[in-house]
Amino acid sequence: MDGERDALSRRGLMGGVAGGLVASAAGGAAAQTTASPGTGQPLADPRSKYPKPDHGETSYKGSGRLAGRKALITGGDSGMGRAAAIAYAREGADVAINYFPSEEPDAREVVELIEGAGRKAVAIPGDLRDAAFCRDLVRQALDRLGGLDIVVCNAARQQSRDSILDVSDEDFDATMKTNIYAPFYIIKAALPHLRPGSVIIGTTSEQAYDPSPELYDYAQTKAATMNYVKSLAKQLGKQGIRVNGVAPGPIWTPLQVSGGASMEKLEKFGGTTPLGRPGQPAELASIYVQLAAADASYANGQVYGAAGGIGQP
Repeated sequence: MDGERDALSRRGLMGGVAGGLVASAAGGAAAQTTASPGTGQPLADPRSKYPKPDHGETSYKGSGRLAGRKALITGGDSGMGRAAAIAYAREGADVAINYFPSEEPDAREVVELIEGAGRKAVAIPGDLRDAAFCRDLVRQALDRLGGLDIVVCNAARQQSRDSILDVSDEDFDATMKTNIYAPFYIIKAALPHLRPGSVIIGTTSEQAYDPSPELYDYAQTKAATMNYVKSLAKQLGKQGIRVNGVAPGPIWTPLQVSGGASMEKLEKFGGTTPLGRPGQPAELASIYVQLAAADASYANGQVYGAAGGIGQP
């Protein structure tokens, strides 16, 4: 979530850039499927499963795991937030999404997908760097959904800089406010309204464990996210509220194509993983669902990863 954007949708830009790069990163492997007896779902070669960007718009199928739940997702217009919003709705949850105002077209698409699943959709644009807005965001979600029991702090700012000398005070401040301050404001505002059984989910990253030199400020925030997840899990477990995190590896999201990676990095993005390609947001949707679902009731303070065979956890 970066205020320094032009009118071009970040998700649209991602589709244009990623389409060719993802295909090349797959190493030309042909998509292969094989019937899996008794499951109703074919086996798919993970090396070539996603030749283009996917957030689950057509691929995610729900089964009622979150029926009746009410979720707030920041950064819900694109990337992993979009994938989580689609999955949550198809699992039976009503969903409020937050997004930067310039991303209204993408947000409208998500609203239509949520409503297409028969669930209530709430769109709340605004800048998470503003503490007052963060508190109002929670208030609006509570009022318009009629409650809240899933809080996903997913929105993030990532800008690649070759040297710490290239990170301006304004850059550093914007990254910290988006990635660290906003979850603090949001969780603090939501907590008095969360009942036992509610969940909080933070999006951390492989950068928390193995930081890249050009992501000096962003990597710090992802390590902080991992630690607030573990700290709050110990604090809020006594109240019956679970706190967990999702740690993606090289996943195609607008963060990469809107300044989060150099073109040199983009050309090789995900290519060094054992699967030979970057991941897609749709491939993390089921993790967000699992951590929110009632049958994951003993998962607390956990960080679930998806990195194609590299990194931690």
